[in-house]
Amino acid sequence: MGPLRCWGVLFVALLCLRANAELRILTEPGPPTAFMEEGELRGFGVDVVRELIARTGAHAQIEMMPWTRAYTLAQRGPDVALFAMVRTPEREQRFQWVGPILHGKVRFYSLKSRGMQVDSLADVAASGPLAVPKQWYSYEALQAKGLQNLYGVPSPQTMVTLFAHGRGNLILLEDILLRDMLAPAGLEPADVQPQMVFMESSYYIAFSRDTDPAIVAAWQKELAEMRRDGSFSAIFRQWLPDVEPPQAPR
Repeated sequence: MGPLRCWGVLFVALLCLRANAELRILTEPGPPTAFMEEGELRGFGVDVVRELIARTGAHAQIEMMPWTRAYTLAQRGPDVALFAMVRTPEREQRFQWVGPILHGKVRFYSLKSRGMQVDSLADVAASGPLAVPKQWYSYEALQAKGLQNLYGVPSPQTMVTLFAHGRGNLILLEDILLRDMLAPAGLEPADVQPQMVFMESSYYIAFSRDTDPAIVAAWQKELAEMRRDGSFSAIFRQWLPDVEPPQAPR
């Protein structure tokens, strides 16, 4: 076998190995997207990703871990993905994107018992300490607005606990997460008053830059097929019956 033929065989073999590489799919605990129930990983995002794994024939496993660690790992090396991530201009070049799989409105809420009315960021700034998880994009966005009352906390659970105990008059939450976020603190959506919308976000499955673009394209293609055949809508309605599904990309 000549040198050129040897290199050709080796190249094909390497491509096959890459095509069969095991994907590492990461997510953070956060219902209804992903959560553990009786030792089983469940959630809207989990069901969508599992369906995409089956349709693409990928060798993949889903791992749950804190967001900060998952976000760091998703920027290192090939064959790593993270869901569900807000797609922002700052993150655009750091990842390859499949989606959107969710679209949510982030707004401020107050306890109904306080009778507050919040129509502007000036009102937010005058409301007292505002706890927001440091790893959330909304924290970065509020920080960029120069709010002096912004208080970074390590987790959403800390934020909700502080709010429930009166350590702040406002909380910043997304409509798709509202019920599940409030529940651990003994609160329900009926207990809070919706205030101004701060931002709207679209969520994606974000693949590391070093992942083969053909893999990413295959996942996007199969997601489009799920939209076409109604399976995406069925999963969405199961988990989020009161929320509008995201629009397909144009």
